[in-house]
Amino acid sequence: MSALFIKASISVGASGALFGLLGGMLSELLTNWTIYTNKCAALFTLVLIIAINLAVGVLPHVDNFAHIGGFVSGFFLGFVLLIRPHFGWVAQKNVPPGYRATPVKHKHKLYQYILWIAAAILLIVGFTVGLLMLFQGVNANNYCSWCHYLSCVPTSIKSCSSSTISCLSSQEGNSLNLMCGGNRRTRSYLLPNATESQIEELCTQLCS
Repeated sequence: MSALFIKASISVGASGALFGLLGGMLSELLTNWTIYTNKCAALFTLVLIIAINLAVGVLPHVDNFAHIGGFVSGFFLGFVLLIRPHFGWVAQKNVPPGYRATPVKHKHKLYQYILWIAAAILLIVGFTVGLLMLFQGVNANNYCSWCHYLSCVPTSIKSCSSSTISCLSSQEGNSLNLMCGGNRRTRSYLLPNATESQIEELCTQLCS
């Protein structure tokens, strides 16, 4: 998600993977709901931890898109990889010889199969669409004007701008001319009808 929404900067770190683990824990709790004793307490604790960490992600200079992407991926992967058989099926496998127990035909319950199939489809479709958008250079902000608030909410104290880079631009036919306001470098690009996001990306490259 970061590559689609944050085009002018690079973020690194393990927080996205950690959010994937949180998403996997939540889906594991939901798909194996019957094996837990304190269900509501476990669900409340996990949701509270996730909410607090996502709230921290809206602070400036924190890549919350990596957190959200990791959480969503881990959430769906949990339904696929962390499904457990229900107790009735496990119990009949451990029945002593000569003891007759009520037969249980199915290893998993119907809702577990439904969640497994739905999560697998959404994962495949999501990754495919995301990769196609990435290789085509799509800026997802052009299709979602408010999504940038998911990663940073500007306040009177903090700004969401990662830099003060600015460029002077002029369009002459199919040619876009840029001049960096910092290092005064100039360059022309064969780019008709350039959008604001494209100009910002090129300006960042020119000034870096």
